[in-house]
Amino acid sequence: MIAKLVIASFIGISSFAAVDTANAAPPSRDQVREVRQDARILGGVASGELTLRESARLAHQQAHIDAMQRRVRHDDGRVGPVERARLERAQDRASQDIYRMKHNGRTR
Repeated sequence: MIAKLVIASFIGISSFAAVDTANAAPPSRDQVREVRQDARILGGVASGELTLRESARLAHQQAHIDAMQRRVRHDDGRVGPVERARLERAQDRASQDIYRMKHNGRTR
């Protein structure tokens, strides 16, 4: 009897967890890109390729892009084609800056 109760509760808990993860939205393309760029910045700091000033500038740039995304989504929760292009350009610029600063020969 106790074994059946344990199995039933386990099935109930696991089905609840499956429903919960099914409702979770996958990360957006922008979020994935931001995570990758943050990882590139942290990797540059860890390897010494980025100075403290460079890493602070890049972090500020990422924070600015985050603020842009929040403002765009605040209005109606959607990102239109014009805003998408603007965010993509900002992310492209940030990516180029990360590469340039990691490879400029300055180390800490």
